[in-house]
Amino acid sequence: MTEKQPGREREKRLFLVLPCYNEEEVLPETARQLKDKMDALASRGLIAGESRVVFVDDGSSDRTWELITALHRENPLFQGIRLAHNSGHQNALVAGLFTVSALCDMTVSMDADLQDDIDAIDEMVEKYLAGADIVYGVRKSRTSDTFFKRTTAEGFYRVMNHMGAGVVYNHADFRLMSAKALQGLMQFGEVNLFLRGIVPMIGYRTDTVSYDRRERFAGKSKYPLSRMLHFAAQGITSLSVRPIRMITSLGFFIFFVSIVAIIYSLARYFTGHTITGWTTTVLSVWAIGGLMMISLGVIGEYIGKIYLESKGRPRYIIADYLKDAQDMPDLIDRKGRIK
Repeated sequence: MTEKQPGREREKRLFLVLPCYNEEEVLPETARQLKDKMDALASRGLIAGESRVVFVDDGSSDRTWELITALHRENPLFQGIRLAHNSGHQNALVAGLFTVSALCDMTVSMDADLQDDIDAIDEMVEKYLAGADIVYGVRKSRTSDTFFKRTTAEGFYRVMNHMGAGVVYNHADFRLMSAKALQGLMQFGEVNLFLRGIVPMIGYRTDTVSYDRRERFAGKSKYPLSRMLHFAAQGITSLSVRPIRMITSLGFFIFFVSIVAIIYSLARYFTGHTITGWTTTVLSVWAIGGLMMISLGVIGEYIGKIYLESKGRPRYIIADYLKDAQDMPDLIDRKGRIK
């Protein structure tokens, strides 16, 4: 047991926040395991009895909300937030975190598919009590992944950091955040969210907990390769302007090469040598044309984000939430904004 920081002995209200999208197959088992974990933490005196588990239904089309409602009726430990439509994992996570920010002393965000090791929560809470405001859950290894999955995932983190989006290696969204850290997160107003890059910007004291990621208990992954690629592009363009600077550098390089080519061509002309190489010329035109299209695409991605940010649309809209009247005040309006 780590030494507790003075003043945090009474700050033990833990809220688990779990975004859910079509998780009816796994939700009953998730609730059972989380109840056992919360009971065990409370019996050890690590968390208060007012701690809760909050499921955020991100516009599911199956029986996810029906199951969340049933769990809430059976046990006040479970609470639920239902979004009006599918807003995406990051927005659903923020919806849960912001809703409980005024009620908790600490939150732990995790997926509902039981791949995150719930036993790691104990060490997270202990490190919070020792003074950490943010505790990252970091995978020990990826030996259980396929070669393709392991290679693409590790490449994802390397590319993200190389592009200037500072992320914690092998960390997803399994993390503990104190109420103070949540208040810091609420000051970030962008619509295009990439929490893995935003949370490290908050600062404060951080720590890590290593764990082994498990197989999904049931259901299918909501992140195929195409979505992971979109997620990576979202993170890079939301947090860094390095791709645009790379385009600028590439432009200067091509301009320099073209000057050399012009000098070479003129020299060949004045020395009486005919210039051959129609194929090379065509290929060069195609190559430069392709680079121009890629460059326009990258710039367009940034312009599109500026367009979306300028609209100031809400990140999410809350349709309903299940709460305990005595301990969850009406803190949010129907547009998902803090009152």
